[in-house]
Amino acid sequence: DEAKIMELCGSSSSSSKDARAKLLVAAKSVIAEKLDREKGHLITDHSVFNAHARQYEREFMEDMTALGIREPDVLTRVTEYVPQIIAFVETIIKKGLAYKSNGSVYLSLDSFQAAGHNYRKLNPAGPGGAATSAAEMAEGEGALGGGGTSEKRNPSDFALWKASKPGEPAWESPFGPGRPGWHIECSVVAGDILGERIDIHSGGEDLKFPHHDNELAQSEACFGCNQWVNYFTHTGHLHIQGLKMSKSLKNFITIRQALEHNTARQLRIMFLLQAWDQPMNYSDQTIDDARSKEAAFKSFFREVEALVRDDYLAQEVGWRMADHDHKLADAYLAARQSVHESLLDNFNTKDAMSALLKVINEANTYLRLPQVRPSVLLLRAIATYVTQILKIFGVIDGEDEFGFGSGGGDANATSGGGEQYIETLVSFRESIRNAALEAAKGGDSKAAIQAVLQICDALRDEVLPKVGVRLEDRPTGTMWNLEDPEVMAKELAEKAAKEKEAQISKLEKQLIAREKECEKMKNSMVKPEDMFRTNEFKEWDESGVPTTLANGDPVSGGQMKKKKKAIDKQSKAFKDLMEKSGNNPQELLSAAQKEVDGIKEKLSSLSL
Repeated sequence: DEAKIMELCGSSSSSSKDARAKLLVAAKSVIAEKLDREKGHLITDHSVFNAHARQYEREFMEDMTALGIREPDVLTRVTEYVPQIIAFVETIIKKGLAYKSNGSVYLSLDSFQAAGHNYRKLNPAGPGGAATSAAEMAEGEGALGGGGTSEKRNPSDFALWKASKPGEPAWESPFGPGRPGWHIECSVVAGDILGERIDIHSGGEDLKFPHHDNELAQSEACFGCNQWVNYFTHTGHLHIQGLKMSKSLKNFITIRQALEHNTARQLRIMFLLQAWDQPMNYSDQTIDDARSKEAAFKSFFREVEALVRDDYLAQEVGWRMADHDHKLADAYLAARQSVHESLLDNFNTKDAMSALLKVINEANTYLRLPQVRPSVLLLRAIATYVTQILKIFGVIDGEDEFGFGSGGGDANATSGGGEQYIETLVSFRESIRNAALEAAKGGDSKAAIQAVLQICDALRDEVLPKVGVRLEDRPTGTMWNLEDPEVMAKELAEKAAKEKEAQISKLEKQLIAREKECEKMKNSMVKPEDMFRTNEFKEWDESGVPTTLANGDPVSGGQMKKKKKAIDKQSKAFKDLMEKSGNNPQELLSAAQKEVDGIKEKLSSLSL
């Protein structure tokens, strides 16, 4: 309650300060609403609004950079266009298509349609063909609709300029102090920069009506035309794990949060694998699919890069294209045609990506053909084309002929002059590795040989990735490539996490098995004749089968038979244990328990 809040805020102790800080963070939204409700009307300084807007504007631009999105040619703010907005509204009023009311200005839909214009072009009618509903108008006007419909001539009229309430941003105008309507800002800024006609206009599918329809109406009213925009592209909503992203569902994910676990490239691939004009799903499955596709592209590019580095022109005299070469060439041409047709079909990037991945799979099959010298020129042509399309899609940013590139200036610089050193290092490592493998076959100096192999693996897995060098051991030799060290570090971290998870799972299974074994051992240590010598019974026969209950009643024949069977089973278990332990079951149990403790210790260290 408020008394406790005031008590915490007034306290100076260290614990109270921590509690106060946590409380203020947790109650931020509640406190903000309360202050806005009680003190908001007193705010008149525009710098307060500007500072708030600049903060999120800066974060937005940082997010766009992190996603690899190109900067726009023009960056504007609505607050810088207020004079032009006022002039735009005055033009519509002079044409008799808008009217003033209580300090606000509304577009008159009756006058607009009487002048020969059409309204709701993108969403011609509401449910069942009905006219604009009150709910739709409320959604369209938002906070601007707070004045009710009494000041409107038609309930469907929308605000071009709205009189400001105390505490809201306000600018002086011929209509009175107020602020721009929700839709007017887009029309004015676009009109100033692009002119009185726009070819392509984009936005989310939820903006069709009322926002874009109202943009069209006010722009056509001002410019005196019947078609302000030629084409609209409306993108689908983003869904999280199949549900529309919203704070109420507590599934709201920011760009920065998404980039903590994924790269910008992986996010872009994920969206390319879905239809742009349908709901897009961000989920473990879709991001894993994107990572898988990225890995497929990377693997193919690495293969081709390695082949191109070799002297691929030094092929034998008389070489010509064989059937398998023609087959791959046909697949390449088919992929180009499929990509072209997919992009003509409403920018169907999903099918275009499938076509690229299909030809990569064909190329991988081709590369695995036994005793076949691959056509490097054909493979390079495919890799170059795939790179070209991925550049168009924004997946690749760089000037390399093909491939993702190293992703950083330093790594690219290495590829320019450091190849000879890398080749030397790889050759040296491969020689040591081959010698160690050969010695291992003879069984000499196994410990030393294993040490050499471990050093080779450490060089591959730990040392070289830090400088952006990837090694892959293959039956035909070792292949290397340059990559972004940060990307490789992330891959190694993910691999280590998976290996750790697998190790924990394996140890947990071992622990369950060993604990069961210990329990079985403890049970088997009981002598058969002592199994039923408990307070439940009073007398037993020579083999330990109970004959009389504690109250003096005889044990039934059926029960004696069951007890006899259990004793026989225990006799076998006891005998087996004695034989296995050399008549020292306690020592065997202690060893097993020590194993259990060791497994628990390993699990504990892995969980840290």
